[in-house]
Amino acid sequence: MQAHEIDYHIYGEEMQYVEIELDPQEIVIAEAGSFMMMDNNIQMETIFGDGSGQENGLFGKLLSAGKRVLTGESLFMTAFINQNNTKSKVSFASPYPGKIIPIDLTQFNGKFICQKDAFLCAAKGVSVGIEFSKKLGRGLFGGEGFIMQKIEGDGLAFVHTGGTLAKKELAAGEILKVDTGCIVGFTKDVDYDIEFIGGIKNSIFGGEGLFYATLRGPGTVYIQSLPFSRLADRIIASAPRAGGNSRDEGSLLGGLGRLIDGDNRF
Repeated sequence: MQAHEIDYHIYGEEMQYVEIELDPQEIVIAEAGSFMMMDNNIQMETIFGDGSGQENGLFGKLLSAGKRVLTGESLFMTAFINQNNTKSKVSFASPYPGKIIPIDLTQFNGKFICQKDAFLCAAKGVSVGIEFSKKLGRGLFGGEGFIMQKIEGDGLAFVHTGGTLAKKELAAGEILKVDTGCIVGFTKDVDYDIEFIGGIKNSIFGGEGLFYATLRGPGTVYIQSLPFSRLADRIIASAPRAGGNSRDEGSLLGGLGRLIDGDNRF
């Protein structure tokens, strides 16, 4: 195997974190900002790109880092190295309520495609790159755009989801229609495209957007119930307006009025 063989344990229910046990000189790479805690013997080092070792020379490293910029991620990742002669542990936390999914790339023929902000951490040797869509509709109207992340190699990687996780096993030719933002990731044989919902009433008054994603099997698909973008929209919608004049301020009923007529700002 090219990737390091790491052991792990996932803790928690709604706000999970993954604890990774490293043998001496083993390394795990992670997105900046996902670190939670580590043993004293682990050394942290900032690296260009994913540190998979597939890039050659300075140009290769710059190209690897540049690919991460296209997916909206930082130029840098963080490597955690066990410098001790005994096993040590390091933990990484999910950035918002949801689940952490362990992805064993050996079970997915060495490749997994996911939304651009889903990757959390992986064993050293796993490559984190970009996946371009060859279909114009997916690129223009897909919630994730025409660029997604691809995780390749023969080791363990971890991705995070929002809300509750659904795993679907699609048979050959089987189609699943999904809100574009609810897709977490899928195996490389799944065909992904965007379809117009259709109908004037659906388009104007449906409130579900104009497009949904179609996923055609065979393959495995992971779906999340609460994308971060949807969570952020709800928070923004419920925030007080400029000047602090939320709709129940100064009213006789106050919060009771909001309770009676329903908090329908969403």
